[in-house]
Amino acid sequence: MAEVGNIRIADEVVAKVAAKATIEIDGVYKMSGGVVEEVTELFGKKTLGKGVKVEVGERECSIDVYLVVEYGAIFPEVASNVQQSIIKNVTEMTGLKVMEVNVYIQDIYIEEKEVVEDLEIL
Repeated sequence: MAEVGNIRIADEVVAKVAAKATIEIDGVYKMSGGVVEEVTELFGKKTLGKGVKVEVGERECSIDVYLVVEYGAIFPEVASNVQQSIIKNVTEMTGLKVMEVNVYIQDIYIEEKEVVEDLEIL
C-alpha cells in the first residue's frame, strides 16, 4: 500500500495512554506528578498524563512513570505489572514500539486507620 502521509502521535497522547494503563494496576494508589502538577491540581486543572514522561520518536517511544503505591503492595510485582500494562496498551493503541518503561516509586500510601491501629499496638 502506498504511503499517503505522515502520522504523528503527540507525547501527551502517549502519556495519557500510559497513565490510564498504570492506574488500572492493583497496588497503584496514584500517579506522582511532582510539585508543579500538584499546584496545577490545586487550581482545579487535572491532567491524566500526570506522573508520566515520554519521548516519542517516529516509530518508538520511551516512558517514565512516577507512582505512589499502596502499603502492603509488593513493589517489584506492581512495577512489573505496570510495565507490562503500558507496553501492551501503548503498542496496541498507537502502533509504537515501546523501547523501555522505567518505574519510579516515589511514595507509599498508608491509610490513616492502619496508622492508628499500629500506634495502639505500641
